[in-house]
Amino acid sequence: MEHKEEKTFEELCLKRKNTNQDKGSLMAQLGAVVAVATSFFCAALFSAVHKIEEGHIGVYYRGGALLTSTSGPGFHLMLPFITSYKSVQTTLQTDEVKNVPCGTSGGVMIYFDRIEVVNFLVPSAVYDIVKNYTADYDKALIFNKIHHELNQFCSVHTLQEVYIELFDQIDENLKLALQQDLTSMAPGLVIQAVRVTKPNIPEAIRRNYELMESEKTKLLIAAQKQKVVEKEAETERKKALIEAEKVAQVAEITYGQKVMEKETEKKISEIEDAAFLAREKAKADAECYTAMKMAEANKLKLTPEYLQLMKYKAIASNSKIYFGKDIPNMFMDSAGSLGKQFESLADKLSFGLEDEPLEADPEEN
Repeated sequence: MEHKEEKTFEELCLKRKNTNQDKGSLMAQLGAVVAVATSFFCAALFSAVHKIEEGHIGVYYRGGALLTSTSGPGFHLMLPFITSYKSVQTTLQTDEVKNVPCGTSGGVMIYFDRIEVVNFLVPSAVYDIVKNYTADYDKALIFNKIHHELNQFCSVHTLQEVYIELFDQIDENLKLALQQDLTSMAPGLVIQAVRVTKPNIPEAIRRNYELMESEKTKLLIAAQKQKVVEKEAETERKKALIEAEKVAQVAEITYGQKVMEKETEKKISEIEDAAFLAREKAKADAECYTAMKMAEANKLKLTPEYLQLMKYKAIASNSKIYFGKDIPNMFMDSAGSLGKQFESLADKLSFGLEDEPLEADPEEN
């Protein structure tokens, strides 16, 4: 009986253990399913959510077909696993075309290390260009066209023209040719600028060009020295001309000063002469007036009686008197004739002095 009870207890324990194992196995399977579902959900969510950067436009493919819908910058959702997207840049970008071979008309092969094409895509033209030329449109529209246009240019020009004479026109010619084709093939793709590096040419030809440039540089230096010498000579000539003009101006000023001094001296002399003449005239007028007045006074003074008196006074003042045989005649005849002589002299003197004041009166008045 006891043995039978022990066997039953063991069976119960074994059944419980098996039940626990079945439950653990079920939980493990359920956990695996949940993990797989979570992973699938995360992968789907990660595949559905995507971000478009600023300056880009998103285009979408489903089953390899391009969808008509596009998206702008920001986060967007799409069907996971069956829909894919590509981001197309619409801002200014630079495409580099490297190591472009080019054969000149003379048969010389040269290589352009790098050609840069600056371009941008109009957002409204993104769908049409991607549909016609895929998202990597620059390979078909820019890279391949650069090779074609550059070879077209080189094939009709010599090495001298490509390397030196027309090198500055290559970038502009490429830009015009590209833009002309793109206007008809892919409207909305705009070429902003093209930059071309100096091509690599064979070493022997390059050395010849360097030698030629060296000789040209020497010639330019010699010409520049000649210009410097000519400029210095011109400067010296201008300096001499300026000095001569300065001396001439100084001489002219000095001459003008001397002329002004002489004119001033002349005016001063004229003024002095006029003053002297006026003084002398005034003096002569005064003397004339004095003489006239004295003559008038003498005319009034020299009467016959006064003259007779003066004669006798003169005789009386002599210390010796000589008497002739005609004593009466000494006093009478001589006195009468002498008196007449004095009277006639006084008349003449008064007459001459009376005429002069008539001329001098206007000046005195």
